[in-house]
Amino acid sequence: MNFNKVIIVGRMTADPELRTVSSGNSVTSFGVATNRYWVNKQGERQEGTEFHNVVVWGKQAEIVNQFLKKGSLILIEGRLQTRDWEGRDGQKRRTTEIVAQRVQFGPRSSGTSSSFSGDTQRSSKGSESDKKKSDEKIPEINIDDLGENEEGIKSEDIPF
Repeated sequence: MNFNKVIIVGRMTADPELRTVSSGNSVTSFGVATNRYWVNKQGERQEGTEFHNVVVWGKQAEIVNQFLKKGSLILIEGRLQTRDWEGRDGQKRRTTEIVAQRVQFGPRSSGTSSSFSGDTQRSSKGSESDKKKSDEKIPEINIDDLGENEEGIKSEDIPF
């Protein structure tokens, strides 16, 4: 049995780069940094950072390019792929990258805005309606307020 699956959550290290290949398909590539924390034998907290190259194809590539930028939190689910190519200097090169099959955006910071109109321009100011939306409070549900007649979440209902 073989299995090639990668799931990472990290921050984008640069703005995504959208290209169109000769077949007409869209492809976006970008880097993601993930951090790891641990305590060494002396009890000191340590931190390590890994950098990953990510490739996204098709409509997802266009959406990533439109709505994400350097520093955006992102979840990537995909597979590892190693490819070879020849550089401009004639040297053979090899890279391993994550080919994303599923992309999930993290929360947006309050200073950014995006529209779903298809406009790929990013604006740091945002429209008046975007500012109003970001000021709206998200309703909270207090599970302690559920009445005795209300059904809560049962462990057998959780799919994992």
